[in-house]
Amino acid sequence: MNYEIVTLPAYRAIGLKWEGTFSEIVPNLKNTISLMKGRAGELDHKVNPDVQLGLSYHVIENGFVHYSVFEVSEAQEVPDEMLEIRIPEWTYMKAGHKKGEDIAQTYSALHQWLFDSEYRAYREPGVDYYDPYMPIKHEYYPADQNPDDPHFDIYIPITKK
Repeated sequence: MNYEIVTLPAYRAIGLKWEGTFSEIVPNLKNTISLMKGRAGELDHKVNPDVQLGLSYHVIENGFVHYSVFEVSEAQEVPDEMLEIRIPEWTYMKAGHKKGEDIAQTYSALHQWLFDSEYRAYREPGVDYYDPYMPIKHEYYPADQNPDDPHFDIYIPITKK
C-alpha cells in the first residue's frame, strides 16, 4: 500500500448526516450514501462532481457520525434536509483502498503505518473521540464506484508525534 502526506486547503461541503452504531451501518449508512448520490443533482456548485465524500468522526461510543457530502463553492445554497460542514486545512496521510480488498485490512495497515511513523492521528481540541487510533476518517469515493466492492481514497488527518 502506498502512503502519501498531503495538505488540503479548507473547504465547504454540503450533504446528508448519518449517526449510529457500528451494528447499524448496514443498511442505514449505505442508504444515506445512496440517497446523497441520488440528490447530488440538487447541488449546482459542486467543486468536483465526480467525487462523493464520506467524512466520519468517531464522537459517539460504539459508533460514529458520518457526513455524506460533496465539496461545494460558496455560491451553493443548502437544499432542504441537507446540511453544511466546513473542513479546516489539515495535513493528511493519504492511501487508497482498491476493489477486491478487505476494508478492515486496509484500515489495519493504515493503523500500523501510523504506529510506525513519525505521525499520530489528529484530534480536534475539546472533542471526545471513541476511536483511539484514527478518530477522523475522510473517504473520497469516485462516482463510478460499486458500493458492494468499493474503491476509494482515504485521508486521515495527522500531526507530528
